Amino acid sequence: MPETLAASGAEVEAADSESTTTVVVAFFANLLIAVSKTVVAVFSGSASMVAESAHSCADTGNQVLLLVADRRSRHPADEQHPYGYGREAYVWSMLAALGLFTAGAVVSVWNGVSALFREEAEASYLWAWVVLGIAFVFEGTSFFQAFRQTRREAKHLDVELFEHALNTSDPTLRAVFAEDSAALSGIVIAALGIGLSQLTGSPVFDAVGSIAVGLLLGVVAIVLINQNRRYLTGMESNERLRDAAIDKVKSMPEVDKVSYLRLEYVGPRQVLLMTRVDFAGDDPEPDVARSLRKLEQALEEDPNIAEAVITLSTPDEPAL
Repeated sequence: MPETLAASGAEVEAADSESTTTVVVAFFANLLIAVSKTVVAVFSGSASMVAESAHSCADTGNQVLLLVADRRSRHPADEQHPYGYGREAYVWSMLAALGLFTAGAVVSVWNGVSALFREEAEASYLWAWVVLGIAFVFEGTSFFQAFRQTRREAKHLDVELFEHALNTSDPTLRAVFAEDSAALSGIVIAALGIGLSQLTGSPVFDAVGSIAVGLLLGVVAIVLINQNRRYLTGMESNERLRDAAIDKVKSMPEVDKVSYLRLEYVGPRQVLLMTRVDFAGDDPEPDVARSLRKLEQALEEDPNIAEAVITLSTPDEPAL
């Protein structure tokens, strides 16, 4: 039950495990595609195939970074990282997005622009078509895994699929979904460029296809960089999750009023909960302190809450 409170530990672990599977599938698919595209790009002389080769090589490297992100973010909390290592996922995912921008977008655009201003030898496109077809199958398989996970989570949360893909706190799922979507679109663009070059006999369309692939990768990379930046700098939860947390705190018998609550993501499916409450009754101060600790521990039993911090409200603070 990702992105929601009151999920069981098994449900959170299952979601994390599926994210790992999604990245592994993407890695092997992109590795096979990258090798095939690189060989064909060298022998075909197609600018679009060079762009697609750079794209797939960047994606393959990115999957390694995403696997690192997935593993490091699961390290348990310690004295130096009391909220755990969840934010490492956003750091490594940010590096993957930067790699997509530099190794994919910049190289593809540069290659396409260079192809426009140089004398091109006659290109052979037969194997380019074969590899593009194979790549579409492999990329489609990887995308299907990411799409299936995203759709299941979005349905459970009752949100639109693309909204969940963009805003999920799991950066590995978002990256694979976005990169595979871009990969399938890039293959279509490359095929159009190659096809028009064959029909017209002009290499310009092939070069333009390379530029278009690069621009597409640039847009995807910028979106991913921005999303990871938001989570790294302290992303607050959405209203749905916040309302669920308020209801959860209010439902505790010791709580009479909730005057403040903030949920901040500290990793994939992990939040820091901070709240101010008014207790029912007039217990002595030591008893209140013990009750606060007891409430914090009860909230931290939820696997989505990395840590809970509860303080007392003042009498004049309005209830939420």
